[in-house]
Amino acid sequence: MNKTIRRASVFTLLLVFALLVRATWVQFYEGRALAEDKDNRRNAIALYSEPLGNIVVGGEAVTGSARTTSGDLRYKRTYTDGELYAAVTGYSSQVFGATQLEGVYQDLLDGTDTRLQTVMDTVTGKRADPGDVLTTIDPDVQKAAYEALGDKKGAAVAIDPETGRILAVVSTPSYDPADLATGDSDVWTRLQKDADKPMTNRALRQPLPPGSTFKLVVAAAALEDGLYSSVDDKTVSPDPYPLPQSDRDLTNENPSAPCENASIRVALQYSCNNVFGKMAVDLGQDKVRAMAEKFGFNDDEQDVPVRAYESVYPKDMDKAQTALSGIGQFDVTATPLQIAMVSAAIAGGGELVSPHMVSRITDSDGDVLEDYDDNASGTRIVSSSTAEQLQSAMQTVVEEGTGTNAQIDGVTVGGKTGTAQHGTNNSKTPYAWFTSYGTSDSTGKQVAVAVIVEQSDAARSEVSGNGLAAPVAKAVMEAALAD
Repeated sequence: MNKTIRRASVFTLLLVFALLVRATWVQFYEGRALAEDKDNRRNAIALYSEPLGNIVVGGEAVTGSARTTSGDLRYKRTYTDGELYAAVTGYSSQVFGATQLEGVYQDLLDGTDTRLQTVMDTVTGKRADPGDVLTTIDPDVQKAAYEALGDKKGAAVAIDPETGRILAVVSTPSYDPADLATGDSDVWTRLQKDADKPMTNRALRQPLPPGSTFKLVVAAAALEDGLYSSVDDKTVSPDPYPLPQSDRDLTNENPSAPCENASIRVALQYSCNNVFGKMAVDLGQDKVRAMAEKFGFNDDEQDVPVRAYESVYPKDMDKAQTALSGIGQFDVTATPLQIAMVSAAIAGGGELVSPHMVSRITDSDGDVLEDYDDNASGTRIVSSSTAEQLQSAMQTVVEEGTGTNAQIDGVTVGGKTGTAQHGTNNSKTPYAWFTSYGTSDSTGKQVAVAVIVEQSDAARSEVSGNGLAAPVAKAVMEAALAD
């Protein structure tokens, strides 16, 4: 063989080898990438070729699958009381993907979760029958919160302190996930452009300044640290309180309230800014932050199992900023879930059971794949003594203080109001907060609640935690504690 033929043979072999490498790359790497591409229509066709599993509330499915009459998708997702449960279910759409529980458990609901496969499914490659998601949501509590919020822009969360089961997750205004199921781009555009942001889950995923509800965290830090040994000890708190390193004073909403040197009980009762601003400075930001983080602040992996947005207690503040943080302002932010967790830990004797809104996931036969109620763990946040003292002080708030609208016959209620500034120099309507716990005097059953009202038809002068948010919390507690 002469040199020219030999070189041509080697070059041809290299070309064949390159083609084999390229074919292998396309088939095993790019092929998988194309198959998994969100824009690949075949994925949607496969996903909706069979009915999906369901999300269950109170023993009844609030989702379903309906046979289509046209198009290349055999089934579409349906929702019962879609607006009521949108903050729980999220949506599953042919075009826009899946969110909330629909997204977290998509593999379970569409049958591709490997835990659902039988031996025969593995051999044949057949998609398994889908599983179901059983939530902890109580339909009566969910409905009470939704109806009490009504036309207000806001959110509510209710938790069972003993078990960590989330009984309600409501965000208003809401939307109907069924409107997105078919992938209508006009509906999507309308919802995205809506100034009220109905697709935002305000209960879990919109942290805002918590205002005076955060004073519970500061009070817990002061008692645990030993700065004060009792909620009835007099504090050293001038009224108004001159902010350190500033020419401003920290004043109170009610100038005639007995806030000078007030005890923690009285300071919570009248929501005294001067007391908790100075208390935060006396403790120092590190101790306040440590307590806040025990309750769940600064946790960017707070899964219930939908991931909640991080609630923040900031760092690197000067003393004036630390004082403002003590009343839930400056750069402090919290979700209603987080504030409900604060009340749940106090109501639970100082122990916080991990909040969760899924009880179990099952296969198509109802066999349990995972039980989240059994796996819920408790964490000691504050001592039982501190929790008992804060419970007592919160009861004073409802019985004699700023939270009287939350009173319920036959129920021991403790609460804390909050009105958080909104906008530059408080130029916009303030946020109205209320957090509480209720204990049935007859059964001992408990519930912890947090409510925020971002916007309502109330005049600005009437915006308060007691006026707007406490009645919502009351309705939620009544529903949760009903015999």
